[in-house]
Amino acid sequence: MVNFNIPSVHQNLPQNFADNLLQKINLKTKPLGALGDLERLAFQIGLMQRSLSPQLNKPTMLVFAGDHGIVEAGVSPYPQAVTAQMVLNFLSGGAAINVFARQNNMQLRVVDAGVNYQFSEHEDLISAKMGLGTLNFLNAPAMTIAQCEQALNFGAAIANQEIDSGCNVMGFGEMGIGNSSSASCLMSVLCQLPIETCVGRGTGLDDAGLAHKKAVLTQAVQRHQVSENDALQVLATFGGFEIAMMVGAMLAAAARHTLLLVDGFITTAALLVAYQFQPNILQYCVFTHCSGEAGHRQLLVHLEVKPLLDIGMRLGEGSGVAVAYPLVLAAVNFLNEMASFASAGVSTKCE
Repeated sequence: MVNFNIPSVHQNLPQNFADNLLQKINLKTKPLGALGDLERLAFQIGLMQRSLSPQLNKPTMLVFAGDHGIVEAGVSPYPQAVTAQMVLNFLSGGAAINVFARQNNMQLRVVDAGVNYQFSEHEDLISAKMGLGTLNFLNAPAMTIAQCEQALNFGAAIANQEIDSGCNVMGFGEMGIGNSSSASCLMSVLCQLPIETCVGRGTGLDDAGLAHKKAVLTQAVQRHQVSENDALQVLATFGGFEIAMMVGAMLAAAARHTLLLVDGFITTAALLVAYQFQPNILQYCVFTHCSGEAGHRQLLVHLEVKPLLDIGMRLGEGSGVAVAYPLVLAAVNFLNEMASFASAGVSTKCE
């Protein structure tokens, strides 16, 4: 497996850099703190890039897709075929993420990490297929350790390729029928929380379906008895190929000081795994929204992070990333373009 090393954004900073960055923010023509979380975001991005004038270059949205064997246990109201159908929708430009990515001039790249379908070549499709979906983790680990490590490496290579082409801000999304079940189990084991508090309706389960899903996932977690201290084994046992690949991409991107824009529940569960490997990754992340999916809010609390938006979205696909991106852009733009008190000739206080 690739050896990821993610330093703290504070490590080896130039002398007084953080103070100078904060002063630049504070001396803009506004009361102290008047731009709220945009100021926090500007400070974070400036620290990451070690620049008083940070830039967002070639924003890229990576949507990782894969199928899940756990669907066999009836945890989703939709058939597995919907994963492939939605990927084809992404490639034809008709999904929500396409609309929002176009609106914000974000490059959209769809990664086939393990969809149960053979796609034709497409300029926006990255083929990194690990197989035709994972095993049913109710009965056996979703993948082997070797497969999990390979997926991490594939994800890292994909992120590095985008960064080499000029990207320094990367959004993460997913598509995979059954992947909210994977995310729920990852959260339950790694956060040491009862599975009932981590499970939601996914793509729209009714009450009976939700009760069945909770029962299935409770049985799966009890059967495997994986230690929360072994993140690789937890990921291999309950993860999806798309989730594992996303973890690798997140780790590689942060290791190269790239800004990570994290979407909803499944994407945050992938980030949770990455956090177990390299805790400093949180310093490179912007959590774009709080999903309406049960468990996501509690997962954000566990990570002690604050989302930019909380508007009831629960679609996935990276849609929350694309909707929130204008706020990230606003944080950088005010830092670079807004006048200071001195340059505008505005008094800083009453005399």
